[in-house]
Order: sequence, then structure tokens, then C-alpha cells
Amino acid sequence: MNRINLDMDVLRTLVTAQQLGSFNRAADRLGRSQSAVSQQLRKIEEIVGEALFQKQGRGLALTPAGDVMLAYARRILELNDEAVSAVRGFAIDGLVRIGLPADFAETWLPTVLGRFKRAHPAVRIEAVVEGNRRLLERLDKGELDLVLSLGQETRADAEPVGAVDLVWIGPASEERLWARDEPIPLVLFEAPCFFRQRALEALDKAGLPWRIAFTSPSLPGLWAAVEAGLGVTLRTAAGLPAKLQVVGDALALPIVRAPTLQVSLHDGTRTLEPAVARLKDIIAETIAGNLPVANA
Repeated sequence: MNRINLDMDVLRTLVTAQQLGSFNRAADRLGRSQSAVSQQLRKIEEIVGEALFQKQGRGLALTPAGDVMLAYARRILELNDEAVSAVRGFAIDGLVRIGLPADFAETWLPTVLGRFKRAHPAVRIEAVVEGNRRLLERLDKGELDLVLSLGQETRADAEPVGAVDLVWIGPASEERLWARDEPIPLVLFEAPCFFRQRALEALDKAGLPWRIAFTSPSLPGLWAAVEAGLGVTLRTAAGLPAKLQVVGDALALPIVRAPTLQVSLHDGTRTLEPAVARLKDIIAETIAGNLPVANA
């Protein structure tokens, strides 16, 4: 049986198109014409003998076979890039300081740092977990090299890398947390907080009474209070603990204003050292494969 070798260049086009949500954007990013990108994608369909795309409205969506190919393409490219970086990485050293919100710190961050450290063993990494506002202040002061943020896409240095939905979250049990004639108990961060503001705005606009049942300065504290049944919270589903679930529809809670939240990377518009630039690329690649899919 003859072995079939997948074209790495074609796989990268496939992943880039999925990350950017458009073949036109992928063509621009890769410096190719749209027809060249389309030809590449037809080539991979011919190689594997399966249709990877299907029409959806005016665009194209992945078929079940396309979803499988995309998952393998990410893994193949990750291993390829890691191998190249590992060989070259011995020449890269220094310090990289990254800041990110707690929503991502306990989920895919260890994978990112592990992958980066294997490729660049001489680089030291410092990770800071704080709120968006404080992280960006530290970036502007030169105390951080990279920041991953939520809802800060209007900044001049913002590079959008994904999107998440704002959702109401409660305990995994189906038990209702309040009587229908009682104010809705809320578990929120201490003010000022972007999520807190959006939650209260949505409830006030819907004319629903509410009360602050618990406040926390940290995400683990917030999750613990929700799991204990003290109330519901508004957050993203990124890194959602197993004992919690999205409860907006079940509890008839309102949809918030601008329910989709952009995830962006920021570098302060500075010229990046090689180690910082490489970590930035790895973060962007990892986010694309791990964020919950946002509703259009």
C-alpha cells in the first residue's frame, strides 16, 4: 500500500482559513490569491478522496470529514513547528512576560507554556493573572511583553484571535436557585468589573429584580460560590468547571448587550524579541483550537 503524504503548505492554508473564518482573509494572510487558496483546498480533497467543505449560505462550512482533517492538520502543524523551533530554539534566550485573565489561566495556558518551553528551553517565562484593565496598564508601562484580553479590541495594538459568548452560569444541578417572585441572586466580581456591569444592565433592561448574593476578587472564588448554589453569574464558558453549566435558557435569564466578546492579543506596538514573537504565535494558534465557538 502506497503511503499518502499530506502537503504541509495545504494544511496550513486549511487551518488559517478556519482561524480567520474566511478564504479571502486566509488568502490575504498567506499572500496568495483567492483562486490559489481554493485550488489548494481542492487538492487536499482529491488527496484524501472526501469532500471537506459544503455550502452554507454564501460561504463554505466544514463537513464531518473536514472537521476530522482540521483536527489532524492542527496536530501535524504543531509538531512540525515545534520540531523546527526546537532545532532553532537553542539560539533563543531571554525573558517573556505575559499577562492574561483568569478565564484562560487554568485551561490551555499550561499546554501553551509546555509547548513553548520544549522548543525554547533557555527562555524564562513569567505569567501574570489579573483583570483586563490592570494587565493593559502594566503592558503600557513596559512591565509585560504580551497581554491576552477580553473585550479590548478597540485598542490600537489589538490583534483579534477569537471570540467567546457571554453566558449565564449556574451549578450543574437542575434545582432552581430562587423562587419566581424573588430577586435573582448574583455571584459577581467586585466593582469595577466588565462582566458585573453587563449582567446588571441586562437584568435592569429586562425589568428583572436582582440582589448581590456574593462577591469575589478571584475567579476560583466566584466558581466556588456558584457551585455552592449561592447564585448565578455572567461570564464566558472558557474554562468552565465540570460542576457548572450554562443556565440562561433554563432559568429564562436575558441575553446581554453585545453578547459576543472578542479575544485579543496586545504587544503595546513594540518591536518584539524573537522569543516574545514566537510565544505570541503559539498563543494565537492554541486559542483557535480551544475557545468555545461563539454564536454568530
